[in-house]
Amino acid sequence: MTIEHHPDEALLMDYSTGALTEGWSLALAVHLAICPDCRKASSQFDAIGGCLLGVDVSNSVSDMDIDAIMARLDDDISDAAPTAEISPPTTTPLLPEPLRTYVGGDVDSLNWQRLGLGAYQLLINLNGAQETARLLRIPAGKPVPEHSHRGREITLVLSGAFEDVTGHYARGDLQEADESLNHQPVAMPGKDCICLAVTDAPLRFRNAAVRFIQPLLGI
Repeated sequence: MTIEHHPDEALLMDYSTGALTEGWSLALAVHLAICPDCRKASSQFDAIGGCLLGVDVSNSVSDMDIDAIMARLDDDISDAAPTAEISPPTTTPLLPEPLRTYVGGDVDSLNWQRLGLGAYQLLINLNGAQETARLLRIPAGKPVPEHSHRGREITLVLSGAFEDVTGHYARGDLQEADESLNHQPVAMPGKDCICLAVTDAPLRFRNAAVRFIQPLLGI
């Protein structure tokens, strides 16, 4: 498995510092559980933060012993265990932790809500967070209705794959979207596309029928 689409460094740093709210943190934690490259990068940010906590803040940055900090950083990274890595069970679940705990099981045991045209969703309880998180299950070979965004959206592929104007996304790939993106993702043939999607505002659908039922679906 080769992951092509990763969160940018600013988003990873916000995750490491605890600056993200629950929905965005969930998306990043699940991506880290799948992606070894981003686990390594996140560990580096964690180690940098730990090193800076030990620096005398009365000194200016120019007075700091950068070589000593970087040497300590190298030692910390080599010893650190990735925070999102877990010991694999005998049968590897499709949904990694912490997502499996959030939804109460793996994909086959979930109480999916029908969206129509063969698509399903499962809303995820975020304990009052402003953003909305959901699992989406899109039938193989079928499109999602064309839409743009009123805010930010993070989509993480967990199974299958989809394509849109920005590229091809398979398991572990993470897409960040905002108001500038208008797209119509299409699930690739062969396997249903299951994604974790986090949004902080309702989508803007082009189709009037979809807009009519949108409040009922919470999308």
